[in-house]
Amino acid sequence: MRRTLLAFALLLGVLWPGAAQATATAASADERVVLIGVPGLRWSDLDPEDTPNLWQLAAQSAAGSLSVRAVGRVTCPYDAWLTVSAGIRSAVGYACGLPPVPEPTDGGGAVIPGYDYLLEVAGQRNSGTLGEAVHAAGDCTLAVGPGAALALADRTGKVDRYAPSPAQIRADALAACRVAAVDVDDLIRPYLGDGRLPAVEDALTPQQRADALRRADVKTGAVLSALPEDTTVLLAGLSDHGAQPHLRVALMRAGTEVRDRFLGAASTHREDVTILPDITATMLSVTGVPVPPSVVGTPWAAGAGRTGGIAAARAELHDADVAGQAIREIGGAFFTTVAVLQVVFYATAFLLLRRGRGLGRVRLAALVLASLPVSTYLVNLTDWHRAGTPVLSLAAGIAVCALLLAAAALAVPFLWSRSRALVARRGRRGGPRSRSRRAALRRGSPLGPLAVVAGVTAAVLAGDLLTGTTLQLNSVMGYSAVVGARYYGLGNIPFALFATSVLLLSATIAHRLVGRGRRVAAMAVFAVLGGSAMILGGWPGVGSDFGGVIAFVPGIAVAALLVGERRVSIVRLGALCAAGGVTVMAIAYLDHLRPPASQTHLGRFVGQIYSGEALDVIGRKFGAMVGTLLSPNLMPIVVAALAFLVYALLRPEKATAGVLPAAFAYSPALRAGLIGTLVSGVVGMLVNDSGAAVLSMALALAVPLVLSVGVAALRDGGSPYASGQHPASSDLVSRSN
Repeated sequence: MRRTLLAFALLLGVLWPGAAQATATAASADERVVLIGVPGLRWSDLDPEDTPNLWQLAAQSAAGSLSVRAVGRVTCPYDAWLTVSAGIRSAVGYACGLPPVPEPTDGGGAVIPGYDYLLEVAGQRNSGTLGEAVHAAGDCTLAVGPGAALALADRTGKVDRYAPSPAQIRADALAACRVAAVDVDDLIRPYLGDGRLPAVEDALTPQQRADALRRADVKTGAVLSALPEDTTVLLAGLSDHGAQPHLRVALMRAGTEVRDRFLGAASTHREDVTILPDITATMLSVTGVPVPPSVVGTPWAAGAGRTGGIAAARAELHDADVAGQAIREIGGAFFTTVAVLQVVFYATAFLLLRRGRGLGRVRLAALVLASLPVSTYLVNLTDWHRAGTPVLSLAAGIAVCALLLAAAALAVPFLWSRSRALVARRGRRGGPRSRSRRAALRRGSPLGPLAVVAGVTAAVLAGDLLTGTTLQLNSVMGYSAVVGARYYGLGNIPFALFATSVLLLSATIAHRLVGRGRRVAAMAVFAVLGGSAMILGGWPGVGSDFGGVIAFVPGIAVAALLVGERRVSIVRLGALCAAGGVTVMAIAYLDHLRPPASQTHLGRFVGQIYSGEALDVIGRKFGAMVGTLLSPNLMPIVVAALAFLVYALLRPEKATAGVLPAAFAYSPALRAGLIGTLVSGVVGMLVNDSGAAVLSMALALAVPLVLSVGVAALRDGGSPYASGQHPASSDLVSRSN
């Protein structure tokens, strides 16, 4: 065991991503930066005829999408500018709209009235981080417009130089300070008639929006023409404009080397997506000002990929927003449909199985349901978002993928068994033993379809993690930059599917080893496959899943112990959960040792422990987890699946004609894999903010697959209690106590 731990430690040392991954921006004392904020600006707004100044700037810049998520579902201008000020997602704490108008002070500066409210009442203790950092470096700040003043104010609410609008500032004044910001609010102001964001998608007519865009374009052009030539220009569509979130425009003009490139940041691990706190880090990095540790953003960086020109970039970045909108629109209906299908499936299976009828149909339905989750990722291999009706194209694509995978799950094992039967017939002739063996080969293993679905699910998610998670992004069971909850790595629902598929796939491999009496080797299968998947899911910059490691470790260990016929007690289970916590904290601490620009949220959490902010983070996540326990889309799946499992195990003959006992009698390793899945699902529900989503999706994949094995075992004439097996219900309890 010690040698295993030593080898694991050496592996960590070899593979651990070093500081070389950090993206640094070289800067000199003469470099200057200006942020032009155009709240509400989308890529679909840019046009060479209607917005010539914005179009020209885009043609000279690196271009990307800006996820403006702050704290709430949508982000108003006040919260957006405040987030730039703090370098961390922030909110004013009440229904907000435009930032307050600063009051002029002697010397040409200004102060934001009531700024103490943010620090003392709203709890925004990071407010003023950007302004304080600039002042600490001996530089001054220049703000044009209320939002710019809020972004550049120090902790007293002051900016050094201020002008209400670009028309009221001289060209030479723009060169007075190396850090400047301009608030171009012409586009967003018409939306805020009552002082706050409207409760509709778009409160303006197309003509009214076009008029507002032209005014914003003219003002932006005036600012650009007055800037010193060596100024790095950042333009950001800082906020939402209505009741639905969107991706916004992000541009960086910093010399010819960034032209025709996508714009991203290390914070999102995307070469074409950035977040609001990245703006804070970028402004400081460009001017050579040290970035405070509390800033969670990283500097904008031009990616290696070429855009193919601004027209092509506009089309691709607009498509990204379309994809995100489609995911947002279909999400609720999709999970409702999955919940209804699961409940109807269990009810129908209960009625059919207790009568011993429709076994084949139950098995087919189980495989189709189990194929749905991975199909939500496979559909992203197509360009569904470019269809005329993206939502319909997405739904149809998921359904087709699920049907094809279910068909493959039945066909591949059948064809494999037929080929083996053909080989056996040619190699061995005559004798009752030979005929019996050939008959078994023709039928195929009941575990075959499970192995195909679980194997495809595990392979797709593992491959996605290793290639930058392009399949999870903008997927119904993944995440979206429009929502902004996560941008890379292993999401909570993908974790549930990944852990479940790996454990069930391990069970199919361990099944053969157990049949040969090699239980230690079977335990090693769970340990190696599960451990590898756990490392992949928790590795900073790859999976970066904090709660997933905590939940995966006890699931792997319980499955390995059960397949090895070792006793699992409550004390041992608690120790395994603690081991998962220790493992993830060790990974997080190593991540924390890297430079701030290279850290993931795992390393930043360690910093939050030191700063005393960790309890707030844990409290928010716990509240979110509790909220999911009342979800009408998630809890029906949990209740239906667990009720079916419990009743099928306690009353096997009355409930399901002994399907589950047949599955466990055929493969004790499968029972171990299912119990390990349940352990990971329950622990994952408790330690992740997605809560019930983790357990519900684990059950949605595992229970139908196990049921399909039991149906096949019964169909092939296997008795649930053959060869001295005890009923699965009593055996399950005895192994778990």
